[in-house]
Order: sequence, then structure tokens, then C-alpha cells
Amino acid sequence: MKRILLIEDDKDLNLGLTYDLRSEGYQVYSARNLGEGMALLEKQEVDLLLLDGNLPDGDGFDFCKAVKTEGDLPVIFLTARDLETDEITGFDCGADDYITKPFSMAVLHKRIEAVFRRGGQKSGNSRSLYDDGYLLIDFDGLTAYKEGSALTLTPTEFKLLRLLIANDQKVVTKTLILEKLWDNVGNFVDEHAVAVNINRLRKKLEDETHQYIKTMYGMGYQWKGQQK
Repeated sequence: MKRILLIEDDKDLNLGLTYDLRSEGYQVYSARNLGEGMALLEKQEVDLLLLDGNLPDGDGFDFCKAVKTEGDLPVIFLTARDLETDEITGFDCGADDYITKPFSMAVLHKRIEAVFRRGGQKSGNSRSLYDDGYLLIDFDGLTAYKEGSALTLTPTEFKLLRLLIANDQKVVTKTLILEKLWDNVGNFVDEHAVAVNINRLRKKLEDETHQYIKTMYGMGYQWKGQQK
């Protein structure tokens, strides 16, 4: 039985989620604030953290970052913070998924299943390591391998890959890519450079049987890989 820690300060939502997830076969520990959640983490082994972004005693993003520095616990945000910048901040602090309120319970079930299917707590932070058996990317070590052979990727290509994989199966808009791809001295990557980097990544990563980056015309790009 998978064990889930839910930290949600809305009493009715907390009770409803706890009941629903238990009916789905999960063991659920619930907390109404970060203090209660931390106490439960210290006492209980859990496989997944469902975390609100705004809590009465602190910021969920900071809590997520602290949790990720201590171990490989998968985190899914359930939050009303629905700005695109909030979502990116959530992924940057280590979240494995980000769901905005209101949300469908059916969708939540599928997102939870997807995190467990990726083996989040076993393989480490899924946003730092991508492995589908053919392609292996270690973002912390800035190394990449295709069928066991080393790939040479530029820092910009690593940043672009990390953004795409962090938003797995979602459309990453050109605007968002442009906002994220600043280098350390403030040089902006223009839209043409984004297209060039996408094309270079495709040549380095893809072949006839492995297609990773889908162009969503007029919108942006979508990562189509599937971790094992």
C-alpha cells in the first residue's frame, strides 16, 4: 500500500481528499500546516507528498525545497497559485508535478499513478535524472548518454531539456522558454536561437524510433519521452 502525506489547510478539502485517496487504496496521513506535516514526516515513512503552496505557517515552495535536500520523496503541488511563474517555481524547487485548483479527482488519480510509475522515490528526483533505457540525462552532473554513448550538450541545451522534461507531456510555450533561457551574464536567447537549439537537440537525441520533442505549431514544444 502506497503511503501519501497530504498537507492542506482547507479543512473540507483535506477531509475530502483523505477520504477519496483512502478509498483508492492509499494509506493517507493528513496535516493542516507545515509544522504538522514535518512532524508526520519525522515519524512516518511516506512514498508521496501532496502539498499546498500557501499554508498558514509557511510557504510550500520553501518546504518542498527543504524536503528535496533531505531525500528523494516525490512531491505533487495542489495549489491555487496558478500563474505560469508559480508553476515554474514549483518545478524549480523540485516538484514532480504541479496541479492547480480546482482540479478533477480523476486527473489527480492519474497524476499520482504517473509519479509512482516513474518510480520517483527510487530513482531520485525525476527532474534531476531522466532515464528511459535509451536516453539517460543527469542534470546535476551535466552528463547525457544515448544507448550508453556520451552526448555533448551545451549548457543552454541542458537548460532547455530540463524545462521540457519538467513539464512532461505539457506544451511549453515559446514565451516561457524565452523567459527561462537567460545565461549568467544576462544575455537573452531570442526565438531564433530557441529554434536552433531545439533542432540541435533533435539531431543529438532522436532517430526514427525515438522521437522526443514535438512541435506544437503556433504554441511551443512538448516532451514526449517516457521514463522507465
